Amino acid sequence: MKIEILIAGFGGQGVLSMGLFLAYGGIAEGKKVTYVPSYGAEMRGGTANCLVILSDKEISSPLVSDPSVVVVMNQPSLNKFEPVVRPGGLLLINASLAHRAAQREDITSFSIPAQEIANEVGLPRGANMVMLGALVEATKAVNAAASQEYLVKTFRGKYLHMMPLNIAAMEAGAQFIRNAR
Repeated sequence: MKIEILIAGFGGQGVLSMGLFLAYGGIAEGKKVTYVPSYGAEMRGGTANCLVILSDKEISSPLVSDPSVVVVMNQPSLNKFEPVVRPGGLLLINASLAHRAAQREDITSFSIPAQEIANEVGLPRGANMVMLGALVEATKAVNAAASQEYLVKTFRGKYLHMMPLNIAAMEAGAQFIRNAR
């Protein structure tokens, strides 16, 4: 199994944290992992994206031009990265900030109202956790049952008091995918 995931959005949306979660999860599960973050000069508001590859075999290059999965957190990222999703791949769209559906018919896509779902579970800054839960459910890239363990590693002890809400937001994102299938 090999999965190549590109996550993109604005700085401050938790894009890089989502990638770290996947990387820590892959390592914990004994997979080969690459994690390549990329962000603009601005910490918040600038562009941010990361590429994560999880594989059972050695990874020959950490870079991919046509990822099998793309998660976009805003409209500019949707415009830029929808074209690079591999045919037959998956596109997850944060419909709260990207205001159109996928235009391609050769991929599977889900438009997820991540901010609204995060608000419903009581985590206003948790759209990324909703999208992460949707990603894990849709791809099975890492073991969802170990999400709390991976979140603790990702945040390195920060925000531990938020763990129940983060898990609830991830579960809500996963439930959205289960209901949409």
